[in-house]
Amino acid sequence: MMPKAIRFVRSLLATILIGISTAFHVLPLLVVALAKAVVRIAPVRRWCDYLLMRLAESWIGLNSWMIDHLTDTRIVVEGMPEAGMEGNYLVISNHQSWVDIPVLQKLFNRRLPLLRFFLKSQLIWVPLLGLAWWALDFPFMKRYSKATLAKRPELAGRDIDATRRACRKFADIPVSVMNFVEGTRFTPAKHAAQDSPYRHLLKPRAGGVAFVLDAMGDTIDTLVDVTISYCGPAPGLPDLFANKVREIRVSVRTLPLSAAPKGGDYTSDADYRERFQQWINDLWREKDATMARLRTHACPSPSRDARPGSS
Repeated sequence: MMPKAIRFVRSLLATILIGISTAFHVLPLLVVALAKAVVRIAPVRRWCDYLLMRLAESWIGLNSWMIDHLTDTRIVVEGMPEAGMEGNYLVISNHQSWVDIPVLQKLFNRRLPLLRFFLKSQLIWVPLLGLAWWALDFPFMKRYSKATLAKRPELAGRDIDATRRACRKFADIPVSVMNFVEGTRFTPAKHAAQDSPYRHLLKPRAGGVAFVLDAMGDTIDTLVDVTISYCGPAPGLPDLFANKVREIRVSVRTLPLSAAPKGGDYTSDADYRERFQQWINDLWREKDATMARLRTHACPSPSRDARPGSS
């Protein structure tokens, strides 16, 4: 078992390196993003898009290097798509921890187009990171509670309009739109409160996926379905660099989107909404079975001589 002092030093070193890397990459990101916003010449904007992607890949690459070299975490992956695949992608995943995000970025960096996450609007105020997400055209969404919508019905549909506006930005660049379909991180308490029919998952929320497919039309034709399973309870991000995460198992399926219902209005067409929800529920039943299979593997011993990285 690693002494607490060493874990603390590792976490502190990782925090410092992440801070330095973030500052190093965010400043040029902002310069390029501002140039893209000001200059309306198409070749210049395309060059700005290219620079933004290379900066983001470098940033993710350094964070991934730290996972490989500052932890003994083993990431076991099945079904990884080939590198350099062209086109646009819808990437969906279950959601258990903030560790999900660096794991997804590590797996798909330079393999798929940059993952764009739908973020809560409040996250734009996160120091440095909020500006970086803005520079990279991450969509910021403002969600309204049922109580708020009851008092102000004119706000209904604004999240749909925001999704469509965000997706229009992706018309001219390769993109992987990332959606955590459960809408929140899994916890036993949330699972019980929902009375979820799935053993290892929360109920999926189909609306976000439907709005993305509606907004982007036929420009997205491939679904990347990711299932992430941790050995033991879902870790926090500090646990990763404290070397407490022994193993992460990931299953990836690449599927055509031809099976997804299309051509309807999810908001107003009840029949289409039911068919779309059934399609998502079918995917979620398969994902629940995948989670059960991934969890049958025994956790590796903390004393083993772990090899970092993915296999």
